[in-house]
Amino acid sequence: MSTVPNPFDMTGKVALVTGASRGLGFAIASALGHAGATVVINARTAENLTAAATKLREAGIRCETAAFDVTDSAVASAAVDRIVQDHGRLDVLIANAGLVNRAPLGEWTEPHWDVVLNTNLRSALFLAQAASAPMKRQGSGKLIFTTSITGIQGRGTIHAYVASKSGLAGLTRSLAAELGPSGINCNSIAPGYFETELNIPLLSDEAFVKRVIDRTALKRWGKPEEIGGVALMLASRAGDYITGQQIVVDGGITGTM
Repeated sequence: MSTVPNPFDMTGKVALVTGASRGLGFAIASALGHAGATVVINARTAENLTAAATKLREAGIRCETAAFDVTDSAVASAAVDRIVQDHGRLDVLIANAGLVNRAPLGEWTEPHWDVVLNTNLRSALFLAQAASAPMKRQGSGKLIFTTSITGIQGRGTIHAYVASKSGLAGLTRSLAAELGPSGINCNSIAPGYFETELNIPLLSDEAFVKRVIDRTALKRWGKPEEIGGVALMLASRAGDYITGQQIVVDGGITGTM
């Protein structure tokens, strides 16, 4: 009796996940690793990466670390090259690293704007450039960006964040169009409000927390591990015919009234 292959099986695949020492990036790395992938997790701080890698290895996941600043395109490209040299391939890039700056319009400065756009948007382009080269040689690969529902709905004081995430959604579509003939899929995941370190300022505001819950169909904030299933679908064979899409994971906040 023959068995149907598991389309979510990532055995033999190699994935680079940026911004993965905590939060959604760590949850995504965990999901891919539990499905059998070798995950290379990235963050700027080696100490934070070591702690995250220890947790993943204790869970039985094959995990390596790559400490670098995603905004340094030359260093990021070299890191991709090392992964390919060590493993002979790169199957998945999860460009998740990001940051937010909160300030009313009148207090924004050029450095504030530039650091957010460089981290959230510019870095994703050049990481995709580096990762797509070995993927083209393989004839397959998955590029996945972390966007945000704020790129759909908008919110005051986080102007660079909203602009960068909106830009990533557009970049998703343009790369999908260009790289599809090479067998490379490009998609993005737009999280809603999750209980992560990035959202600590929001989680400390009881009125804002209640506002989100009241507007969300599922009446709660998301848990980081709840992002993993969508990332696994897009990274695995289960997502082979999905490209150019932004998939919203928000408990229903953008889809209901």
